[in-house]
Amino acid sequence: MVGHGAKFSRKKEEAIAAFLTQRNIEEAAKTAGIGTQTLLRWQKIPEFDKAYREAGRAAFSQSTARLQQATSAAVTTLLKVMVDPNSSPSTKVRAADSVLNHARQAIEMEDIDVRVAALEQAAELMKQGGCS
Repeated sequence: MVGHGAKFSRKKEEAIAAFLTQRNIEEAAKTAGIGTQTLLRWQKIPEFDKAYREAGRAAFSQSTARLQQATSAAVTTLLKVMVDPNSSPSTKVRAADSVLNHARQAIEMEDIDVRVAALEQAAELMKQGGCS
């Protein structure tokens, strides 16, 4: 019985990896070496579902980190296009508009972060005051 549990764990991990890399459930099942119906049943198991969601969040987090690493190059590209004398006026305007929009969004996000931090601090102070 222990062997079966270990096999399920390995197969479950293979199925989760396949889910994250294949186009559909049939391809994921085939890649994991299990039947489609088995994979559909596994999806209903809370432990499997939780592990799948955690793996998906981890993969998404890695993708987000890669995007953040590329932001400097993206801004450099926008600025080069914006000031390039060979760029068409419409391309320069689109680049400038993009720079302005992203700068505005960054300021708004910073403002939201400050407001949320202040609200969290106020809630913590209220909680401490209520417990005394």
